[in-house]
Amino acid sequence: MESPFATITERLHNRRFAVASNTHGLSDANTIFHYLVDGAAISGTYRGGKIHSGHQVGRITGPDTLELLYHCLTTDGELRSGWSRGTVGVDHTGRTTLSFVWGWLSGASGGGESNYVEQVA
Repeated sequence: MESPFATITERLHNRRFAVASNTHGLSDANTIFHYLVDGAAISGTYRGGKIHSGHQVGRITGPDTLELLYHCLTTDGELRSGWSRGTVGVDHTGRTTLSFVWGWLSGASGGGESNYVEQVA
């Protein structure tokens, strides 16, 4: 029997994503996110642009949805953390897309929306 999370696992595991748009956030087109999936658990790293280094941990919450907690060290030496809830999709070229609503938990206030697209080698 196929896992209910097979599609997200296939679309995220060991893949890299770049920012397509990000309102009020630190990450930009130079920030690359790398995800790993183990069952319903998601982990990841990110860096580039204003992000010196960052980490994510989360879980798959449905057939095309996930939630993450993240923290990072900026290139200005600030520590920040936040939460996000996202949806996994596919664009017209077949690349995986991610759309998130997110908010800061520490280091900043507010939140926004962001979109990411898979980086194809």
